[in-house]
Amino acid sequence: MRILPVLAAFSLSATALVAPSPALAGAPTLGPTATGYGGAVATVDPTATAVGIDVLRRGGNAVDAALAAAATLGVTEPFSAGIGGGGFFVYYDARKRTVSTIDGRESGPATMRENHFIDPADGLPYDFPEARVSGLSVGTPGTLATWDTAARKWGTRSLASLLQPAARVADRGFTVDATFRQQVADNAAAFGQFASTSDIYLPGGAPPAVGTTLRNPDLADTYRLIARKGIGVFYNGPVGADIVRTVQNPPVDPTPIGTWAYPIRPGTLTTADLRNYRVRTPDPTRSDFRGLTVYGMSTPSSGGVAVSEALNILERAKVTPQNALHYYLESSALAFADRNRYVGANTAEPVLRKLVSDSWAAQRACQISPTRALTKPVPPGDINASGCTPATVGGPTEQGMSTTNLTVADKWGNVVEYTFTIEQTGGNAMVVPGRGFLLNNELTDFNFTNTQAPAADPNLPGPNKRPRSSMSPTIVVKDGKPFLALGSPGGATIITTVLQILVNRLVLGQSLPAAMAAPRASQRNSAGIQAEPAFRTAYGPALTALGHTFAADVPELGAATAIELTPRGGFIASSEPTRRGGGAAAVVHPTR
Repeated sequence: MRILPVLAAFSLSATALVAPSPALAGAPTLGPTATGYGGAVATVDPTATAVGIDVLRRGGNAVDAALAAAATLGVTEPFSAGIGGGGFFVYYDARKRTVSTIDGRESGPATMRENHFIDPADGLPYDFPEARVSGLSVGTPGTLATWDTAARKWGTRSLASLLQPAARVADRGFTVDATFRQQVADNAAAFGQFASTSDIYLPGGAPPAVGTTLRNPDLADTYRLIARKGIGVFYNGPVGADIVRTVQNPPVDPTPIGTWAYPIRPGTLTTADLRNYRVRTPDPTRSDFRGLTVYGMSTPSSGGVAVSEALNILERAKVTPQNALHYYLESSALAFADRNRYVGANTAEPVLRKLVSDSWAAQRACQISPTRALTKPVPPGDINASGCTPATVGGPTEQGMSTTNLTVADKWGNVVEYTFTIEQTGGNAMVVPGRGFLLNNELTDFNFTNTQAPAADPNLPGPNKRPRSSMSPTIVVKDGKPFLALGSPGGATIITTVLQILVNRLVLGQSLPAAMAAPRASQRNSAGIQAEPAFRTAYGPALTALGHTFAADVPELGAATAIELTPRGGFIASSEPTRRGGGAAAVVHPTR
């Protein structure tokens, strides 16, 4: 959690919104949960939440507030997201009663081939750290194109004005907390190889001390340049040229801080790749669960498909509060087996439709026993068969990576759920010199080799291809109106975090804050369940008795945000009480 005085955050409003208002005399109450009226914002960071609430208070809509908050997160959460990355934007339009999406996922260069991450010297895949900290891992960023598209389609403020609060945060700085310092420490060896990175994040050759102020004037200047000139300076101008120069000629410091065990390899991203980048606007995934309609993100994200399939399995199996956690783990394993086998950027629409269908859920739910856990990993289903017919065993899942998420709703009933990332905590470790932002390592989300042999792997690299993602921004609609929106960071654990919160809220009947705070576990079709210690303590004995096995505990899973819309125009905004240092939720008016 980033600590910046909230009243100061309000003074950072966009130039189009800067006129002080008597209504802003009081700052919002920021905590993990907020209830009230007039609109709501939940993010992982109090500065970003305060900026978003300020936009709502000044008459902006949910899209305006989401974009201003997202740009601010690019300053205060730079190791998780920013304009060097990409993500997925899901929007509920209250006037039209429709859900739309923007796919701003990064794309590979036109020259990318299946052997992109194979070392030509020995024919073996690069080790992950070697692939990550290199130009090879950088995809064409889609974040700015996402912001520009959302502002033009649905916003009421210009993107130029919405970048100004974040620019002022970058200029004035924010206070370093223990989470931020630890993220730098974890990346110190990689960051220290590049002066452009260490100059910002390793002052004096070491991670910044807790309580100090961190400023990023280069990023402030970049935001203001984009505000003046438009996103063309990024995709077809000097910022883009600097990105390509950084990728093709990594700015390795001749006197680095610390040592790095791998050669730092150049990439092949070109100015043409940036110039040709376009967001996509696919239809959302859609499934029904207990009278609710659940909308999610389609490919190249696998999140919408996997969450929908698992919920369909749970409904088919007639899950109850008594067996919910057992069925949650089993349905998740089955959905991951199918996701690994069938879902990638170019998966055919008929296959996607089948995976989220009730008939497919029946085909998979019949394998679950109420009294005995399946042996993991489970095989995927056979897409060309019916009944309980498995195919071949699916491949491994991706490890958890870093991302961020925000949720916004306005007084008119519009809702934004937005998950965005630069992939690994710290991206590829290279700050674009003079521009102040880290580049992504998103292309390492491709499988380096075929994990599904002898079948085809849907997530191998390819020219202009977008790697598969687990991001799962989700909006739940009841009777045509939004009921709940949620999302989380966490790599492949995003899917299970979102699914478990939905199970907690919709099956176990927990309040939204309780569903968010509850201990978590993640079963991604692996031999052992990843679990937080509190989950294993509370539920481990009963689940072990059913045949579930646990891997080593993990300190935390996810860092979710969510908003529930209550009758008569109310909001419950919720973020993490403790995970990733705790989040920040706020409403425009705590009372009517």
